[in-house]
Amino acid sequence: MRLKLSFLKSAPFAALAYGVLWGLLWPTTQPDWTLQFGLRFGVLLLSPLRYWPWLIGAELFAALSIEYWYGYTLDWRSFVFGDLPQPVMVALCLGLLRRANLRASMRDPEEVSRLLLSAGFTGVVATATDAVTMAAMHELPSTGLLEGLGNEILGYYVGSLLLVPPLLMLWRARPSKQEMSELLMDGLLVMLPALIILLILTEQAAPQREFARILSLAPVLFFAFRHGWRGAGLAMLVSSLGMALVDRVFTHVVPTASSHMFLAVAGTGALMLGSATDALRRSSARMAEQNVYLAAVNRRLDHLARQLRDAARGNLQAEENQRRHMAAELHDELGQNLTAIQTHVKLAQNRLKQAGMEDISASINGILAHMRRALHRVMDDLRPAVLDEFGLMRALDEGPIRDLLATAGMAYYTELHGDPRMLEEDIRTAIYRLAQESATNAVKHAQATEFRLRLRIGERTGLALALVDIRDNGVGLPERVPRGGRGLQGMRDRVTSLGGLFRLRPDSQGVHLRILLRSNISKRESSDL
Repeated sequence: MRLKLSFLKSAPFAALAYGVLWGLLWPTTQPDWTLQFGLRFGVLLLSPLRYWPWLIGAELFAALSIEYWYGYTLDWRSFVFGDLPQPVMVALCLGLLRRANLRASMRDPEEVSRLLLSAGFTGVVATATDAVTMAAMHELPSTGLLEGLGNEILGYYVGSLLLVPPLLMLWRARPSKQEMSELLMDGLLVMLPALIILLILTEQAAPQREFARILSLAPVLFFAFRHGWRGAGLAMLVSSLGMALVDRVFTHVVPTASSHMFLAVAGTGALMLGSATDALRRSSARMAEQNVYLAAVNRRLDHLARQLRDAARGNLQAEENQRRHMAAELHDELGQNLTAIQTHVKLAQNRLKQAGMEDISASINGILAHMRRALHRVMDDLRPAVLDEFGLMRALDEGPIRDLLATAGMAYYTELHGDPRMLEEDIRTAIYRLAQESATNAVKHAQATEFRLRLRIGERTGLALALVDIRDNGVGLPERVPRGGRGLQGMRDRVTSLGGLFRLRPDSQGVHLRILLRSNISKRESSDL
């Protein structure tokens, strides 16, 4: 079995098959059209160089056998000047083209044009070779020589145009079973009725006959759009063979050079169109694959982003818990100690007064009051007690933020709507922190007279949304906004960690922030007035 398979792939078997095919195509030779040249061009283009001596030998043997069968005189002169030069020159020309990186491919219009130009160039070389050998054997006619040579070049090109695409499809680019079944189905549904219509039109008078030749391009274009260059090549071959059969058997009309010129132009355009269609489909397939890959990457990035947001949110919650714990410790330890010291000072106040040290008592009470105020500020920074005692809305409207702005001589305007109980606790805390940080920045840097805060809380698609709008009428931001510290960048990081959106909007004056925070609807029923 292995010996049999190796023989099927060997050079002698390829030469035998090529010789048989070359002999079978002998009857198709006609003026302005020869399939033998297309078979030679395609086989030499696709086969390895080591096969070429076998293939050329098989062609010469087949040519001598046919000449002997038809009773032609066989002598060395007719062989050397008649049969040998053209295949040798075609092989030499193709060898040079292959060394110049000619590829047997029709994947895109550029490769199709390069291949067809090579076929045309090889046809010109073969025609020139025939002219030289004819001049060596016979006297060339004085009239009609150029027309004959042009018709021969056209015939060689058409032969390559008809046979090279099917050979390339069978040798290098075999269609899949599904593609082959679709080709056969469209052949039965489209090509067969088209050939019948062409046969009916061809039997009519001259205008209908010429119209039939032009109409034969329609199924070729259909197959080019539907099946790419493979469909265009097969449809062009079947349509051309059908027209040639009708001309020889039914109408007995000899095809003219103009009809074959139309076939050459139409076939070239159909192959270019088919290859462009294939290239477009491959590009669409690659785009689809890239879209699938990008979608998977985006899903992975979304997953990582959610993990980072969850981690950042966990850090914020841990930080708030730590702040709450520190505030409780300061309240319990330092607050009680300050209260105890103040109580002992009051108990010793009469004794100090009798000793003439009443001023020391007043100084100690002043220091204790200052320490208590500082302790309250630190505790408020760590965990605003007003947020736990009064809720988000009252904390924003009546709490320390208003006191801070009033102390700085700034007017404070609030517009608060919605139910904060819909928001999770860390979202409520973040809103208060953002408002507090913005107010602090306005007092320190803005030189503003007004500070406005607008909060809207609502529900959409199962999520609670909080839109925070903060602005002042101060001097605005510097040209280069600092990226570090606890200012705008800290606010941005806090919002990003909660999965929100932070926008610094350009205004004519002042600073304008718009912040959107999303939250799962909270089930808590905490009092938030």
